[in-house]
Amino acid sequence: MERMRESEDTLNRTSLTLPGADVSFRVHFWGNNPTHYDNPVHKHSFFEICYVWDGSGEYAEFGADEREYPLRRGALFCSRPGVAHQIRSAVGLSLSFVAFELDETRSSAEQVDRYRRLAADAEVCLYDAEGAPTVALWRALQLPDDPQLRLSAPSTSAVAHALLRSFADVFAPRRPTNAARRLRSSDSLIRRAKLFIRDNLDAPLTLARVAEYLSVSERHVSRIFSEGIHESFNGYVREERIRQAAYLLTRTDVAIKEIAERTGFGNVHSFTRAFARATGLPPGRYRMERSGDR
Repeated sequence: MERMRESEDTLNRTSLTLPGADVSFRVHFWGNNPTHYDNPVHKHSFFEICYVWDGSGEYAEFGADEREYPLRRGALFCSRPGVAHQIRSAVGLSLSFVAFELDETRSSAEQVDRYRRLAADAEVCLYDAEGAPTVALWRALQLPDDPQLRLSAPSTSAVAHALLRSFADVFAPRRPTNAARRLRSSDSLIRRAKLFIRDNLDAPLTLARVAEYLSVSERHVSRIFSEGIHESFNGYVREERIRQAAYLLTRTDVAIKEIAERTGFGNVHSFTRAFARATGLPPGRYRMERSGDR
């Protein structure tokens, strides 16, 4: 945690103005947050790019085309200028983020056009990006333990510039494919399935039951989860149970036994084992340590 804070401070001292031969950036702030939970719905006039080092949650955009994107380790996501959005996590996310805008007076017309297209129609969330060059650049900006291995201020700024420049490549809008069109047609089914799951956590939630509710096949339900939100049906149900349990533990005085029942774990033993596996803490200790979040 201390190393993340030190890396953040270094970037905010050395890499706020990033000039280049054909594209220049003004950075508003760099950030590292090892335990990011919920933030309010908000929007801003600049780009904010985030990378998930660890944890799970979701990123939501609001407006004419509301969308939710599950967040997990290796996800890279883009908040565009003027788009209302929110990050939510019951268990905490380890995030790095940077807020910036193009310095159009010092950038070529081609680069200005690229970032304007990005603001209008970026790919919002990319998954399994751990091995991507963009993430390698971000990792290089995190200070190593050995001071001899740290980059100089000019080198840090050069890497930071390369990172921001790479965003126009990785988030560039893709041409729709048949699979993407099928995915959009399944958006309403995904929303209905997620609402049904959230409203019925205290009941057995199987593929068969959700498929019956949606009047589609079990195979189709499985496919819309894996293709639509890049997560398995069972994984989503498990995360929803943990998320609701974490909320009840930190925001209410409901007994742990009742929370286990309300969230579908059945008994305290099963609940404790699953919750500790997901969060690293048993329910009682989680409630005690997070009680200040109310």
